Amino acid sequence: MTHPVSETISSTQAELERLVTDLRSMISSKDLDNVPEIKALRQRLDDGMHNVRDAAVHAAQEAARQAKDAARAADRYAHDEPWRVAGAALTVGAVVGFLLSRR
Repeated sequence: MTHPVSETISSTQAELERLVTDLRSMISSKDLDNVPEIKALRQRLDDGMHNVRDAAVHAAQEAARQAKDAARAADRYAHDEPWRVAGAALTVGAVVGFLLSRR
């Protein structure tokens, strides 16, 4: 199952890569190889894409870590307080049942 954050990061990264590819194709003319500024621009684009990829991977890993931590905390709470969890589930079920029966 993919997560919305991962999908957003992936689509943003793909869009950025398309943009950089388009820009690179515009400045890839062999006539421009002798212009030092163009060489520097190409290198900056490559470095920037590398940094964006690293940042996207790091953000996805951090989001996954936070989700796992939250799941562990919820699991710990459910094990430490099973009667509270059961009571909350019973209450929610009763409220939903009551609301559905009034239709």
